[in-house]
Amino acid sequence: MSGTRLTIKDVAARAGVSKAAVSLAFNNKPGVSEATRAHILETARGMGWEPNLSARSLAKSGTGTVGLAICRPSRQLGLEPFYMEFISGIESVLTERSSALLLRLVRDVDEEIELQRHWWKSGQIAGSVLVDLRVDDPRVPALGQIGLPAVAVAHPSLTGPFAALWTDDGTAVTEAVRYLAALGHRDIARVGGSADLGHSAIRTAAFASAMTELGLDGGRQVATDFSGEDGARATRTLLASATRPTAVLYDNDLMAVAGLSVAAEMGLGVPDDLSLLAWDDSQLCRLTHPTLSAMSHDIHAFGAEVARALFAILNGERLASRQVRTPALTPRGSTAPPAR
Repeated sequence: MSGTRLTIKDVAARAGVSKAAVSLAFNNKPGVSEATRAHILETARGMGWEPNLSARSLAKSGTGTVGLAICRPSRQLGLEPFYMEFISGIESVLTERSSALLLRLVRDVDEEIELQRHWWKSGQIAGSVLVDLRVDDPRVPALGQIGLPAVAVAHPSLTGPFAALWTDDGTAVTEAVRYLAALGHRDIARVGGSADLGHSAIRTAAFASAMTELGLDGGRQVATDFSGEDGARATRTLLASATRPTAVLYDNDLMAVAGLSVAAEMGLGVPDDLSLLAWDDSQLCRLTHPTLSAMSHDIHAFGAEVARALFAILNGERLASRQVRTPALTPRGSTAPPAR
């Protein structure tokens, strides 16, 4: 039954019984013999049925619950402002519709595929939000095959049949590099995310292209896992090099805050000796000293827009992929012309 969710009608037709008998068997209610109940359950399992299905979840297109799986350690997720804001935005829409969010942290993509399959086949979710898509992501064909309704937070080149909502990261990276170059910086580095993530690949290519276009030196890029610890490690590596950069662009605010601490640890003043520019502006960027310049976008509103898009799909609308507002530069105290 790939591509559609199992229904009472499907099971009844295969087992040669009435829909009422299937409903009674699934809900463990009297009205059918034990032999008939066993026959129905065995037939359903052979068709891909999993425990926890009820007549209601079989008969209707989902429970109204939205699934979200994130590949992050639990401790790191709690510290990462992006996902806290993003989930808050999703929840604001779910609350309006008396729906709920089913959130799970997974170790890898394979675990998420199995989890999403279980959620969908067992009727626990009406649809899902897919995040952190990779180049040639195996989730796309696997979850598309079972007919899971979903919205993907990624560039449409990565999302296959799923509707995509995305920010133009390439344009934003180019704006960040041009801003730092306009301040007079020639050697600019970037502390990015995991190299296999689709949006990281887009930012990596845009950064290299902008540096080449402007005839700038350096252009070093270091991949990380987005954590503060990895951001600090990458910053130390850059600042300890023979030709240290005069400006660093970070792929999230958590790593930029860590970079600010490393600069102080190594006796460098920000922005006098080193300019720092964060991505995903948050309250963190406004609590540091100096405050962190950032590429800002309304992450809460983005999460809410993703949730509304998913509900549109669940209501039967054909949703086209669309770009949301591009992150915009917010200069603060961490960027300035390089010391002469």
